[in-house]
Amino acid sequence: MSGDLVKILDGNTFVVSDTRGDIEASMSDPTGLFSFDTRFLSRWVLTVNGQRLNPLSVDDLQYFETRFFLVPGTGTVYVDAKLSVIRQRAVGGGFHEELTILNHDEKPVDLTVRVEAGCDFADLFEVKDALRKKGSYSTRVERGRLVLGYERETFKRATVISATAPARLDENGLTFKIRLESHGEWSTELDVVTALPGWEGAPGRQKYTLGARRARPSMERDLERWLADAPRLECDWDSLKATYRRSLVDLAALRFSPPVAGGRSLPAAGLPWFMTMFGRDSIFTSLQALPFAPELAATTLLALGEWQGSRLDDFRDEDPGRILHEMRFGEMTAFEERPHSPYYGCADATPLYVVLLDEYERWAGDRRLVRELEYEARAALAWIDEYADLQGNGYVSYRRRNEKTGLENQCWKDSWDSISYRDGRLPGFPRATCELQGYAYDAKLRGARLARLVWKDPAFADKLEKQAAELKRRFNRDFWVEEDEYFALALDTDGNQVDALASNNGHLLWSGIVEKSKAKAVVRHLMGARLFSGWGVRTLAVGEGRFNPIGYHVGTVWPFDNSFIAWGLRRYGFKEEAARIAAGILDAADFFDGRLPEAFGGYRRALTKYPVQYPTACSPQAWSTGAPLLLLRTMLGLEPHGDHLVVDPALPIGIGHIELLDIPGRWGKVDAFARGRVHIDESERLRPQLGSAAEPERKRRR
Repeated sequence: MSGDLVKILDGNTFVVSDTRGDIEASMSDPTGLFSFDTRFLSRWVLTVNGQRLNPLSVDDLQYFETRFFLVPGTGTVYVDAKLSVIRQRAVGGGFHEELTILNHDEKPVDLTVRVEAGCDFADLFEVKDALRKKGSYSTRVERGRLVLGYERETFKRATVISATAPARLDENGLTFKIRLESHGEWSTELDVVTALPGWEGAPGRQKYTLGARRARPSMERDLERWLADAPRLECDWDSLKATYRRSLVDLAALRFSPPVAGGRSLPAAGLPWFMTMFGRDSIFTSLQALPFAPELAATTLLALGEWQGSRLDDFRDEDPGRILHEMRFGEMTAFEERPHSPYYGCADATPLYVVLLDEYERWAGDRRLVRELEYEARAALAWIDEYADLQGNGYVSYRRRNEKTGLENQCWKDSWDSISYRDGRLPGFPRATCELQGYAYDAKLRGARLARLVWKDPAFADKLEKQAAELKRRFNRDFWVEEDEYFALALDTDGNQVDALASNNGHLLWSGIVEKSKAKAVVRHLMGARLFSGWGVRTLAVGEGRFNPIGYHVGTVWPFDNSFIAWGLRRYGFKEEAARIAAGILDAADFFDGRLPEAFGGYRRALTKYPVQYPTACSPQAWSTGAPLLLLRTMLGLEPHGDHLVVDPALPIGIGHIELLDIPGRWGKVDAFARGRVHIDESERLRPQLGSAAEPERKRRR
């Protein structure tokens, strides 16, 4: 049990501990208190009379708060524990912990309560890569507080620890000497606060010991407002309602406020490695969340536009007009040991930026923002033609210029082996993956719409539409694998097809670049046994040279991927197939207690009976959190048309009805209703029964 991890977060700050609430982090262990890519606490261990404690239960009260119930000693069925220990922890500018000890004995007891504290101030990249620090540490006790510090030239960080009860502080922690009367109770409040440069000289230094304590009430109110503002879901599928709420809460938890956002939030990518602004991830998640929290899209567009590339910089893979891939704030970035200040090494965020801007306007009717970001959108469209066509063949391709720390694959499948031929060989660079062409096509058409409607530039609109039509014609010729009737994963440096069959075909449907005459064949592959596992579409088809059901991008099922595939199926009129994907992914969510992980195993559903956890998946992860939201939109067929919201539902078999109430948009707030088929023959059921026959399987898995 102590090997499990407990996570609480508030977007900019998160804590990962064991089930006792203790933190014992090694340099390569992603546990601790983190904020803005620095670990501010790597050791936090509670003992009573020198004994470690044993967990009884952990209560996840909110995404930012949890409670640990503990007892000392081993305990047996014959000997009851005489003490109970409760740790209630809330994150916010650090964390606030309420420590309570209860004496259940008939006699008084003298206790030595010790909290050991320490910090390595590791950069998140140092944690991932097990690297060593280069600065100097300091530890001091002053004014009843323990101050842990780190300094490397101008880079300074500190952790300030204090308690409300009298304690003896030393360089390694806090010690409390207490006497508990029979059936008595003792408690103290502990504050662990992250401090940046200048905190010591700032007026009102007490705010650093009060910040975490005061954060919880405001976070509770904020979560209540967030949930109240979201559309209300009513349906006869209880697990879907639980998944919907879990998605909304996790999306609230993952809200990240970058310095350029003026206190507003956009989606961070995921815990533990990616709690920061990502171009691709923030855009995709904002698209998924548009019917539920459209304000996330506005902040994403503004923040990414603020950091849009403006020069040629090989270290950061930066070009004029390019949208960033990843922004970091830690030590290695500050000293340019990593290029993430920001790093621009992705080829898809730039066209997707234009896609999001148009979809946001279609949904929210916010033409003011479209006018405000006209320069950024035009620069992104120019990047597609001027900087992304590395081979001079009219296709978007990528090749990193930072050979030391840049990403090799700059598409969403960015692991080293994700792009391959059918026999498993890897192509050279540049690589032009198929979905990049779809995104570019969609961006040009959407840019044309904005140019004609908002920017009042019909000549530019005509130009973009002509380019899009030509791109679609050439793409359907060059990427189409004629013999097997699907689109190749990529083109290599010689213009030859990288002919592995992959889920990227579904993104092509979403972008609209697929000719209608080819769509049926593409759908046949997506829903066939090689790609569709029963839970969802695999990233790579069974039988391909590199297929591995637990390979990161070479056979796993990604909920995010499937949500956009389902949206693409709806675009081409394949409603039942989209509903089938929605049913599989939402069924899988039920086995993960409503929280879809980044990815899960691509095993056949009939083989495993439940989705198999991918061992290192981020959870929560933004675009997995957003997947149920987009699937709801897809099942209900929600599409904005002018100032109206069209509802065209197609529900999975077995769902009787869905009501989504108070959907926000340019129309104000409207309701959507859908009814489906319930009484069906069991042989054609798409969703498995989740009753008594399935329960033993689920219990064994847990």
